[in-house]
Amino acid sequence: MIRWSPALMTPILTGTAIIIVALLARWVLLRALSRRETAQQLVRPARLPSLLWCFVLGGYGALQVADLPVRAAARFELWIEALLIASVTLSLAAALALVTAHQGGRLGLTAPVTGLGQTIVRFATIAVGTLVVLSTLGLTVTPILTALGVGGLAVALALQDSLANFFAGIHLLADRPIAVGDYVKLDSGVEGYVLDIGWRSTHIRTLPNNVVVIPNQTMAKAIITNFNLPEPRMSLLVPVSVSYQADPDQVERVLVEEAMKAAAEVPGLLDEPRPFVRFIPGFGDHSLDFTLICQVASFVDQYLAQHELRKRILARFRAEGIEIPYPVRTVVLQQADWIGPKTRDE
Repeated sequence: MIRWSPALMTPILTGTAIIIVALLARWVLLRALSRRETAQQLVRPARLPSLLWCFVLGGYGALQVADLPVRAAARFELWIEALLIASVTLSLAAALALVTAHQGGRLGLTAPVTGLGQTIVRFATIAVGTLVVLSTLGLTVTPILTALGVGGLAVALALQDSLANFFAGIHLLADRPIAVGDYVKLDSGVEGYVLDIGWRSTHIRTLPNNVVVIPNQTMAKAIITNFNLPEPRMSLLVPVSVSYQADPDQVERVLVEEAMKAAAEVPGLLDEPRPFVRFIPGFGDHSLDFTLICQVASFVDQYLAQHELRKRILARFRAEGIEIPYPVRTVVLQQADWIGPKTRDE
């Protein structure tokens, strides 16, 4: 047991002074970095670890000037080392989660960009750091791991739904049917952009700017149409009907010309591959039915493209004298069909 003596005053004052100076330096440095937008993401995860570093530095400085017994000094050094490892672990976990998110997005990786992917990276780093701290303090890790294994069975039984969603999320990350930023449509009718795949649920932002939260287990069982696979570019089919008096060759030429003009002016409408026309479905009840086929850069680009194409086609048809017919049905009745049967008096 360490008894109070005047000799302890010097290390206490030394450690306190070092902590105060370190805290002031930390405050000035974080304040300066916070003003830069590029450094703000790095400053946020470093706040807590940097605070621990100030106390570690103060404790180490106090220990250097303290006249302590060898055993007590060794014990203090051990705790200071454990505190340093813990702070470095927290800082490293936050930094790795941040780095993997940015680099994963650049490399086209799905898992690191999602909340679940970053959580896995952070948890794995903290778990390894915790084992190192326990080993540094001289604690045997094997009994702790055994106890965690036994307790994990009870936790697994109590959290079956949560664990099912967690492993379903891992399945989504491994199989990669969807990724953050993809536009998807589920068999339930929900469609929109994938915002995040978390440890429990997947968030989808619909076109009206609402967020739909879907449990990962439900998401893994759903039939998903991913409009970003195999690539975001997709075909746009615009049906066009004209009267039977129209010249099919003229209609085809007009449609291709207007599509090429629109591709040069409408964002998201592509001129390569070149737009083309097919006489499909063909002969309708009251019209000749064509299909204009062109390419758009992404799923949502089709709305503006269809809007502009239909306006331009209508104006060009009017200028060319090509008629868009109204639905007309001709009913032919034989005289026997509308003259009623004769009566006995007749």
